[in-house]
Amino acid sequence: MDTTGAPTITAAVPGSFEWDVFHERHPKLIRQVLDTTPYTSAEEAMLQRLLVESTTGVLEPLPEHAHDRDDWLAWGEHLYGRPWGEVPFLWSESYFYRRLLEAVGYFGAGAWRGVDPFAPVKNAELTGPEVDEELSAFADLADALEEQQRKALLVAAVWGNRADLSFQLQKSAGAADMGSEGILVDDSAMLWSALRSQDNPTVCLVADNAGRELLADLVLADSLLTQHLAAEIVLYVKPYPYYVSDATTVDVLAVIRRLRTDTRPEIGKIGDRLWDAVCGGRLAVRTHKFFCAPLSFHDMPDDLAAEFATATMTVMKGDLNYRRLVGDRYWPATTPFDQTVDYFPSSVTALRTLKSEVVVGLTSEQVAELDATGQRWRTSGGYAVIQARVE
Repeated sequence: MDTTGAPTITAAVPGSFEWDVFHERHPKLIRQVLDTTPYTSAEEAMLQRLLVESTTGVLEPLPEHAHDRDDWLAWGEHLYGRPWGEVPFLWSESYFYRRLLEAVGYFGAGAWRGVDPFAPVKNAELTGPEVDEELSAFADLADALEEQQRKALLVAAVWGNRADLSFQLQKSAGAADMGSEGILVDDSAMLWSALRSQDNPTVCLVADNAGRELLADLVLADSLLTQHLAAEIVLYVKPYPYYVSDATTVDVLAVIRRLRTDTRPEIGKIGDRLWDAVCGGRLAVRTHKFFCAPLSFHDMPDDLAAEFATATMTVMKGDLNYRRLVGDRYWPATTPFDQTVDYFPSSVTALRTLKSEVVVGLTSEQVAELDATGQRWRTSGGYAVIQARVE
């Protein structure tokens, strides 16, 4: 598909959602990082310089010693030296997080090497009261009919994306109540039909956030394996911390441990089954450096495309993966979902809460009704989509 069919989103317009990310969300994020980890004045100074550069300066390349400098030079060819707000938003937002890791010494040779600057907030979420409430709800589903359980867990996975810690720094009021009534498109029947169409279906699940969202994703994965709607699930996570709460292998292990140690027998059994599934290879955790690239899936390397091509269904979780899947552009909201993902090498389902400007696959009536509310419905986190294309 020609991805030039709609203008590329940038952060150039003051007051836009994207401008607010750099001028409102990121300063709060930097403050949160400094409040939760005792970085020294050197790291703090680097973070503050990053804030100034990303709001008033031009893109500077990574330092010469950076292990991935060549990758970023290639990805950002013709972009360096330009104001941050003028380059594609997907690129500049991704680069901000790469530069944040550089500022705190994540890839350096010092004591902060490998220390996730977002870990304190991720870990706090897993021990919070909201997780306990959600686990109680999952426990109550244990005796439900398989179809009811499957539907409830899918909806939980969709709305789990609302727990994105980055989004919580900037969320707006007036969002719709969570539940099926806020789901603007529901292609779940196509998902279930595709998984039933093969004897040994393989699901590629591309995770988004850690914590509560990943917990819902893994409970759904357990259900798919238990109900034989998936013989194997390949769970893709980030190779290192990326956007604030993005899931890594460490976060997967933290969620499984949280499930296994829960006092409710129904939840402990889910954790034990997931542990066994990882040990036995039915739940394979994988990563790829492309998941931290500032590019859409149209530009994914051949080896990753070949992995997705083996899937009965690839499930893309979350807002960032949606932007990368359909292209981070000002698509008319009525653009057919199929049209934007026809390049993808397998059947694909997007489970996504709306938290950025990009959305496709809606009817003109839906768009008119939502626009009439006067709310920023595309970015409020109050609406969601389950969109599928089956080969």
